Amino acid sequence: MKDFKSYSDEQPEKKPEGNSAGAYNNTVELAKVLTKAMNGKSETQILHTILAEAERGKREGTLTNADLDNFYNALSPLLDGIKKRKLREVITRLKNI
Repeated sequence: MKDFKSYSDEQPEKKPEGNSAGAYNNTVELAKVLTKAMNGKSETQILHTILAEAERGKREGTLTNADLDNFYNALSPLLDGIKKRKLREVITRLKNI
């Protein structure tokens, strides 16, 4: 299985200035990875892949709670109530690792 960063070699065309640039880059990278990873997979497969990679990132110290918050904030407006709640539960679980 590939790690999150190996799914995309592209860099965002525009980057915000200042301290938010790092958070922006992490969120954009994660969104790109997830978009490619989701193609043709079931919700269960997607959730399993996200959890496995995020748990690995947390344990290795490459995924922070701030990254998880940015991910949630970027994706939650696109989800309905049930899926948003499920995403919040996953984020909370990952933060406790």
